[in-house]
Amino acid sequence: MIESDVRFCPICGNALRQVIVSGRERPTCPECAWTYFPDPKVAVAVLVEDEGRVLLVQRIMQPGRGRWTLPAGFLDAGEDPKQATIRECLEETGLEIRITELRDVIAVQEHDRGAHILILYKGESLSGELTPGDDAGAVAFFSRDDLPPLAFASTETILNDHLE
Repeated sequence: MIESDVRFCPICGNALRQVIVSGRERPTCPECAWTYFPDPKVAVAVLVEDEGRVLLVQRIMQPGRGRWTLPAGFLDAGEDPKQATIRECLEETGLEIRITELRDVIAVQEHDRGAHILILYKGESLSGELTPGDDAGAVAFFSRDDLPPLAFASTETILNDHLE
């Protein structure tokens, strides 16, 4: 669920009230009828495999600090999802990748600051040196039979459903 911290109308400055609009209670201005419709957070992730192993990054931030997940991150407003995926993978792993296919679009929110929608791509490594960066403490390839502790249930589901 998307909670709202919006309390005042950005158009006329009046205090908002909760009103049923489009079937849901939403912050609405009693003066000018402006209504706040929250946008979902969208994240992208990439599944990169090499010789039967999958690329994972170790988180240095909560939630899931010290645990592992796919290279992933939030989509910026106006950013192409494929380009965001390529950017996030490079920032976190040091690897330049090519997107090879769209694998899934998942509705998920595992924590308060998490994404509501996750776009999962499959990619292949083109170049670069495997080096942790951005918000990754470590980066490595793991075999399906020797996975480290995973940060999110969605990561486990993705690995179970999408590893070849």
